[in-house]
Amino acid sequence: LVFGGKEKTYQAWYGIDAATLASDRTFNPAGMYTDANGKVQFYNNQTDNYQQDHYQLHWNEKISNSWNTNLAFHYTKGKGYYEEYKYNEPIDGYPSILPTKTVIDGYGNSVPGTDLIVQKWLDNDFYGTTFSANYKKNRIDFVFGGAVNKYNGKHFWKTIWAQNASDSNSLDTHHNFYGNKLEVNFFSKINYQFTEKFSFYGDLQYRTVNYKADGVQSNVVDDTFRFFNPKAGLTYSLDQNQNLYFSYARTNREPNRTDYENGSPRPEKLNDFELGWRFATSKTQLNINGYYMLYKDQLVLTGALDNVGNPIRTNIGESYRLGIEVDANFKLSEKWSIRPNVTLSENKNKNFVVDNGVSLENLGKTNIAFSPKIVAGNNLSYLATKELKFFLLSKFVGEQFLSNVQDQNSKLKDYFIQDFNAIYEIKTNKIFKSIVLSVLANNILNVKYVSNGADYGGGYVYYFPQAGRNFLAGMTLKF
Repeated sequence: LVFGGKEKTYQAWYGIDAATLASDRTFNPAGMYTDANGKVQFYNNQTDNYQQDHYQLHWNEKISNSWNTNLAFHYTKGKGYYEEYKYNEPIDGYPSILPTKTVIDGYGNSVPGTDLIVQKWLDNDFYGTTFSANYKKNRIDFVFGGAVNKYNGKHFWKTIWAQNASDSNSLDTHHNFYGNKLEVNFFSKINYQFTEKFSFYGDLQYRTVNYKADGVQSNVVDDTFRFFNPKAGLTYSLDQNQNLYFSYARTNREPNRTDYENGSPRPEKLNDFELGWRFATSKTQLNINGYYMLYKDQLVLTGALDNVGNPIRTNIGESYRLGIEVDANFKLSEKWSIRPNVTLSENKNKNFVVDNGVSLENLGKTNIAFSPKIVAGNNLSYLATKELKFFLLSKFVGEQFLSNVQDQNSKLKDYFIQDFNAIYEIKTNKIFKSIVLSVLANNILNVKYVSNGADYGGGYVYYFPQAGRNFLAGMTLKF
């Protein structure tokens, strides 16, 4: 398999404040600067540019009626940059640049500065292999497998223009850093049917992750994490249409480069308990699942973004997520069906400590950022003919906080949106098996809503308003 793509997108990741949200919700400050005549301008190439290409080889073989194997090799090449105009930028850290004026840095100091244009590049390679063997006979279904994956990433800047560059080449790269990651994991899974009504499954995984990176808080990182992730569950069949199940899982998640840069390098630990009921007939499927997720050092979003737009996370002490999920599929007739779902949850930091500028303050139990208490949706579908299908997609998201301190100024309001999708398939049986045409109308009621934002503390809150009514059309050719 070979596939890939390239994108060029004007930047829109800065957000807007509350006053701008109320007066001009489509305003985008990206690329804004003031020219020599004091007139506000927008740099027309304030864009994100990235290309990613995938190469994969898959080998699946059935050795016998009981054994089959899977082997895959993959390689992904990614390379790109985002370009931005920096207005009144302090020149500290930029080689080959001479000051043209005095500017104020982030600490309120007068320093040499200029206007310049910078490209921040990524050049990365991701490659590896995955493999598994499956044995299935009578009451036993057993899988053993693993993966070895390597990521090599380079980060560097290019200053492509400045008001006053020196005689040396201003196109030289600088801020050259690397970040490499090697992951090796092995797993085994077993499903065993004790009786007609009672079955067991277990899942054991050993995973090791090695990070090597430089330029992280002026340090060189060389860390290795070793995780053992067990999972087990029991299922009891009440009758041929319904069953009960219980499961427990212990999982760990390593920090990423951004976590290191922002001082949160501890891995996240989770104990997950789930209890559920499933019901299925030819016309009705219903699933109810309750969960209790107990965390240690959970990497939660703080609400802020770093200087390249990555969400900042922080390790917190103890926290939990407790909730119930319900999803269903009801076939009302040969043409009509609905698929509703809803999740009700409590997502809490147990003892959240914050630096208030004077001392460390324990806020006690607070809501985890970006964690609404209710999320619900529905898919109403109508099969007009074999070739023509219509879907009405509904989604409700409850109010949520952008930070963990429960600041009322950073609370996002709930919203309810609906999309309409139409799909028409033309059977050709000549060059193509079929041609599929689709039209998607998003937010058909033109709701003005905000689904995301950033809270930097001290009242500095920025919002990402979403588009009103908009349309997409597509065509798929099936061979």
